Amino acid sequence: MRKEINRISEVGKALISVEGNPGVALNHVVELLEAGTNQSLSFAKAINITEDSTRFQVFNGTQGLSTQTKIRMHEVPLTAGFSYNMLGRSFDGIGDVADGGPEIIFEKQISTRLDTLNPTVRLVPKQPLWTGIPMIDVFNTLVKSQKIPIFAGPTEPYNRLLSQIAQGAQADVIIFAGIGLKFDEYHYFKEQLSQSGNIDKTIMFTHLAGDSQIKGLMLPDVALSVSREFADQGKDVLVLLTDMTNWSNILRNVANYQDQIPSLQGYPGSLYSELAKRYEVAADIEGAGSITIIGATTLESLEDPVPDNTGYITEGQFFLDNGKLKLARSLSRLKQQVNDTTRDDHRPIMTVMASLLADAEKAYEAAEVGAANDTFSQKLLRYREDFIANMEEPFGEPIELEAALDKCWDILKRHFEPTETGLSKKLIEQYWN
Repeated sequence: MRKEINRISEVGKALISVEGNPGVALNHVVELLEAGTNQSLSFAKAINITEDSTRFQVFNGTQGLSTQTKIRMHEVPLTAGFSYNMLGRSFDGIGDVADGGPEIIFEKQISTRLDTLNPTVRLVPKQPLWTGIPMIDVFNTLVKSQKIPIFAGPTEPYNRLLSQIAQGAQADVIIFAGIGLKFDEYHYFKEQLSQSGNIDKTIMFTHLAGDSQIKGLMLPDVALSVSREFADQGKDVLVLLTDMTNWSNILRNVANYQDQIPSLQGYPGSLYSELAKRYEVAADIEGAGSITIIGATTLESLEDPVPDNTGYITEGQFFLDNGKLKLARSLSRLKQQVNDTTRDDHRPIMTVMASLLADAEKAYEAAEVGAANDTFSQKLLRYREDFIANMEEPFGEPIELEAALDKCWDILKRHFEPTETGLSKKLIEQYWN
């Protein structure tokens, strides 16, 4: 028989407590039942256990609960369903169907506890993951199993950028995990993916702004657990998380409900380890597939706790400013692992164009005070405008790497003579014309 507890000692904003330890372990799930009718009200997860009390996070919030609410002990860790029939469908933060379609018969139940992966099965990242965006593929190549954020102001189109990446990404499975989304943002993603033809290899986990905070808190764990199962079955998986600042704010709220001692800006002292636990799921797994994670992180300043901690965990960043992917502020620390095995002009043209853009920025600063009137500075200024409009612009039809490299040559030819680029004679003879 399943054990039941007939009295809750405390009901908070998102938590409930019972006296003593009823016999569950951390992350085990209990069901909440109405006292008189035994009707199921919600589920909760054990998050803190002491000799005196046990605390549970309630998935749907504590509204409507009382100290008379019953707790039924299921005594199992929180699990999520897994099936290939999930592809093309939408789910909520705890893995329930959320698109109005038919229920899914899952092939298996998987634990959502994100255990640390054994380092011995991690392979050195060495395979590119093409996105169809020249600013990424040419200048900051994404690598399978990489973990990298998109840093952006709250008003920047970072969700549109994630949608653009999803449309062009060459991955077997794309998992979109949205926390605190507006309703129109959710439908925008779905519509864009449907138009691109990638919807059939995409699974959406969404938490809308008005949904239970606990569902938002659980969503990355559910999405990443499903991702790991696909990777274990040999699939290359791309996970798109947005917005990790929203998720961190929920974490802060829940920590405050638990009366944890706050750290900087009220975030819990465990913020770094909580973020790292999710990002470290990214891996290229020996004998299996890979998981690559891109996490949108909104910020007012790079010194804010969430982007500051994220920068120490991840392997570079894509920086979105005024709707453009800025070359000077973006970095993929793993690009050198793969961009020497592509076309022979990839590394040279990447280096030369970045160097010319740095010179162009100096010319732009000089032009603001009336200098930079010489012929070459004027070339640099025109090159800068062209580069921002055609290379730092991330939106449009996805294009292959070869076409992106040809586009780089076209930009150079519009503004410079061959000898002004610094490219080798061999490459000039091969690609200039």
